[in-house]
Amino acid sequence: MTEVMTPAFPIAGDEAERRAALRRMRTAATSLLVLAAVVFALTHGRDGLWGYVNAAAEAGMVGAIADWFAVTALFRRPLRLPIPHTALIPRKKDQLAASLQEFVAGNFLREEVVRERVDHARPAERLGRGLSVPGRAERIVDEGARMTADLLDRIHEDDVRAVLTEMIVPRLVEEPLSPAAGQLLAEVVDSGAHAGVVDLMLDELAGWLRRHPHRITDLIKARAPRWAPDWANELVADKLFREALAWVEDIRDDAVHEVRRALDHWLAQLAEDLQHDAGTMARAERLKERLLGQPRAIDTSVLLWDGFRRTVVDALQDRDGLLRRRLGEEIDRLAIRLGSDPGLAGRVDRWAGDAAGYVVTHYGDEISSVISTTVERWDGAETAERIELFVGRDLQFIRINGTVVGGLAGLVIHAAAQLL
Repeated sequence: MTEVMTPAFPIAGDEAERRAALRRMRTAATSLLVLAAVVFALTHGRDGLWGYVNAAAEAGMVGAIADWFAVTALFRRPLRLPIPHTALIPRKKDQLAASLQEFVAGNFLREEVVRERVDHARPAERLGRGLSVPGRAERIVDEGARMTADLLDRIHEDDVRAVLTEMIVPRLVEEPLSPAAGQLLAEVVDSGAHAGVVDLMLDELAGWLRRHPHRITDLIKARAPRWAPDWANELVADKLFREALAWVEDIRDDAVHEVRRALDHWLAQLAEDLQHDAGTMARAERLKERLLGQPRAIDTSVLLWDGFRRTVVDALQDRDGLLRRRLGEEIDRLAIRLGSDPGLAGRVDRWAGDAAGYVVTHYGDEISSVISTTVERWDGAETAERIELFVGRDLQFIRINGTVVGGLAGLVIHAAAQLL
């Protein structure tokens, strides 16, 4: 199967101007060769001073022809002759691209190099200056709100239902979740991260009991024996309520309360059983399957998503709404902090460096491979022509220098021969 070659890269800037400049430099270099040839012909066979001129012209012609051959051999075969090691770029563009890829990956796409450039660029300072431009925060909020609202509007209920039904729920049913849940619960208990949640729940419970004492006492009195007098039921209900409130407050205020320790022990045991006890794991998986198998589970999930989507879209479309106003205020506050808080600026710079370093460390080879894979698709002759348009004008100075240096070398050699 024949590989289809694609056109080479487009030329940035004025192509006609580049061609004209290359043509002028070729003409200048060729004119020097012609001048050297004319001088050589006019002074051939003459002695004295003209002998020096003839030697310089002869050496200049040799240098000019040699450098013309060297420059031309990069891009095409000189005089269309099948000379070995010519037309290097058309024939070896793939090897050159691979070498360029290796050079870029080895010298530029390295974590320490990229981190140094990111640190030198000071992204936090630049971000702060950009965000502090008057009206910039409002434009960012406007564009972000429009894009987010459009994106959310394009996500229909049928699509969400299809994703849940065909992908998420079957995968959750198929994949055992109890070991992962047990490991996560164990890490939470070991780190004590659940203590804050327990404190919050106990604080809220104690507050609710203080605000609604009659609900507890009414419940106790409703379950009291009918033969007991009301005053006795009142005393008992009030006593039980005070004891319950004191018990909850004791648990809340005592970080090593026996109830807290019992809860920690139970959670740790549950985490262990979810990972290693076959019975607990089986019960957890059956509970998961029952919950996911409920007919209303997907409907409820879709309704929750739709409610969230509509709420966010309405809030984003309200230009004077609280959400957009708060987003603008937060952007303005971030711009001020980036300029006045060295700690925050340092963290942002470090995050930017970490992100760039991660990208080049894990994806540097893929990034640099763009060079070789792109060049491999280019046509060889067109690639040579395009590259010549970029660098050919400067390469003509090699021909000019070859003519001048060759002429001077011939003059020195002829003078030395005469002296010897």
